[in-house]
Amino acid sequence: MERITSQFQLQGAPVQCERYGNGHINETYLLKTDAPHDYILQKVNRHVFPDIPSLMRNITAVTAYLWRQTPDPRRVLTLVPTLEKDTYYVDDDGETWRVYEFVTDSVCLDRPESERDLEQSGLAFGSFQNQLADFPAQTLVEIIPHFHDTPVRFTQLREAIRMDAAGHVKEAGREIDAYMAYEKYAGFLMDLLGKGELPLRVTHNDTKLNNVLMDAATRTPLCVIDLDTVMPGLAANDFGDSIRFGAATAREDEANLDNVGMSLQLFEAYARGFLSACGKRLTPLEKETLPMGALLMTLECGSRFLADYFNGDVYFHNAKPGQNLRRARSHIKMVRDMEGKLGEMNRIIQSIG
Repeated sequence: MERITSQFQLQGAPVQCERYGNGHINETYLLKTDAPHDYILQKVNRHVFPDIPSLMRNITAVTAYLWRQTPDPRRVLTLVPTLEKDTYYVDDDGETWRVYEFVTDSVCLDRPESERDLEQSGLAFGSFQNQLADFPAQTLVEIIPHFHDTPVRFTQLREAIRMDAAGHVKEAGREIDAYMAYEKYAGFLMDLLGKGELPLRVTHNDTKLNNVLMDAATRTPLCVIDLDTVMPGLAANDFGDSIRFGAATAREDEANLDNVGMSLQLFEAYARGFLSACGKRLTPLEKETLPMGALLMTLECGSRFLADYFNGDVYFHNAKPGQNLRRARSHIKMVRDMEGKLGEMNRIIQSIG
């Protein structure tokens, strides 16, 4: 790593560099120096993100905007410049590297340990929406086109079924029928966007709890991390993906579907934090779409798991065979549960205001 780290304006000389975190897309390392000063070093996955210059311009624009509002190094990700004053370095093998300041005295949770943890993550992503509400979202590049375009994801699922690259279609007939039965919901948000009834926002697009850094002592949010998928999008999608991940009653690959559903208690905790931070920035219709955003993000992500299973597990990391199929099954079970709870979810949103 010495050749890589020597290209950045670091405080002190590197003394240790070890793999860090549980990310599956980029390679992440904790870099320590003799200053002492710690950094996060990352190799960006050029296969998932082929347009790295645009990706880095998005991150630079958003973090600079946040810095003007919150000049606190623990509350905004800070890119460390290269010797040439760029935001990233490309090595001789064509790999892209970047360095962030390490956020000290912080923790990152893979699962909520309490309702409060989920509420605090809602506060973090709601604050992200609030701080960027006036940012011109249309100036950002769509790093992954149609990333949260549910009708397009269903088109991709149909193509995966048609191609049947891994030969799994014949054993997943029930799952295919289950997903196609819910295609009727797929265009709900995109139709409203197309009619101009929903505004484009700066959205994070991967709003899992483990993309929030918490203060180690107070367990309150410091900043949102993993900004690679920051793009123009819909508030309901960011809200919905958090619910898909955080309010689930079981792991995403749970084999016993009797355990799978959505907790209204956790839904309310997250909504309380999210809306307390950005509720005044959202339009009345945006608030109304939040419950459907939860259903659609769960449906969309499940359809992607199923398509990837048919494609041969080429996108999502699989720890064991069949994991994508189990993920798809648990997600459609959660969609059914959410469908039955839409009325209560709407009531909760209205009561929070």
